[in-house]
Amino acid sequence: MSLAKWTVGLLAGMSMLALAAPADAGEVRVTVAEYSAKTGPYFEAVKKEFEAANPGITIKYEVVPWDVLLQKLTTDITAGTNADLSIIGTRWLIDFVQQDVAEPLDSYIKPEFKDRFIDTFLQPSIMDGHTYGLPIAASARAMYYNKELFEKAGIAKPPATWTELQEDARKIKAVGAFGFGLQGKEIETDVYYYYAMWSQGTEILNKDGTSGLGTPGALEAAKLYKSMIDEGLTEPGVTSNNREDVQNLFKQGKVGMMITAPFLSNQIKEEAPNLKYGVAAIPAGPTGARGTYGVTDSIIMFKNSKNKDEAWKLLDFLFTKEQRAKFTQGEGFLPVNKEEAKMDYYVNNADLAAFTALLPDARFAPVIPGWEEIAQITSDAMQKIYLGGDPEAGLKDAAAKANAVLKK
Repeated sequence: MSLAKWTVGLLAGMSMLALAAPADAGEVRVTVAEYSAKTGPYFEAVKKEFEAANPGITIKYEVVPWDVLLQKLTTDITAGTNADLSIIGTRWLIDFVQQDVAEPLDSYIKPEFKDRFIDTFLQPSIMDGHTYGLPIAASARAMYYNKELFEKAGIAKPPATWTELQEDARKIKAVGAFGFGLQGKEIETDVYYYYAMWSQGTEILNKDGTSGLGTPGALEAAKLYKSMIDEGLTEPGVTSNNREDVQNLFKQGKVGMMITAPFLSNQIKEEAPNLKYGVAAIPAGPTGARGTYGVTDSIIMFKNSKNKDEAWKLLDFLFTKEQRAKFTQGEGFLPVNKEEAKMDYYVNNADLAAFTALLPDARFAPVIPGWEEIAQITSDAMQKIYLGGDPEAGLKDAAAKANAVLKK
């Protein structure tokens, strides 16, 4: 859904915010984003444990798939039937704040509560000095590689640069597998492009606030990916493959290298336990620049909630070390809680250590109005380039469209 349509719909329903569906006294309703088959059972366990410890408060969850979550929230807010709390993509938060539907949490947050968090993951939810959300899920991206394919192709170690990655992809292709898994469809298609773009020293936004898509580095990154497609170093039909499709190819042992999130490690352990793989840094560019994508999802309280104090009690419970560990480890995310991060599960986990090491190079989605629309413009441009379009013309057009959104 475009941001413009979302904003119009939300504005149309603003007058209805005060008409939220009557909530039962002591009932806290929560819209939960579905991360995996484990999400619903985790929150059901939370409901049982929390209600036992807090007589008089009941929890009601609705688990919603990510691909329809924003549409559902838009509809519910417009109708005034939204829940008390909801998980959202943090990149959406600025729009909720600007439309005055998100409740600032500052009056609830005590210093000892704030100190529970790793600051890197709390910061994206702080705007104009106010905290509007709490990081319910955090992740970064790194490069997975198939050790057996590397050995078969005579590759001693994961590539440190994109030039080395191309060379390794050729060697892997020569032994009958796909060298580099490249996503070209749906969520994070734009992000997959940023990895190469950041390695060129280019940012999503230039220092003057204009789009980075029109820079020489952005063009070099697009040419890099297109050349790999043209040379047959990626899987065929890149624009038909979303993140899950590429991950499945990797789990099947058909892809030598791909970039994705920590949760793939959990999937491999459960679905492909015999797969020998490693996790390494995303390759650097010609000057040594590199970047990973840092992601947080937030849980927010809506301003029209009738049971804010009860909702805060649930938030306080969800962000204890014990509850964070259950959720984070089940879903395969990175810890946002300082004490949780000290647990043996993380300290002695080589996969997660590789992701944590990349956090100093992490970039988060820009907290700007219209970001979703700009991300879609980027994804659309990359799809055209992957299908054979001219990189320079495609990026010039995308930069102009992005700048038009930025000027609104």
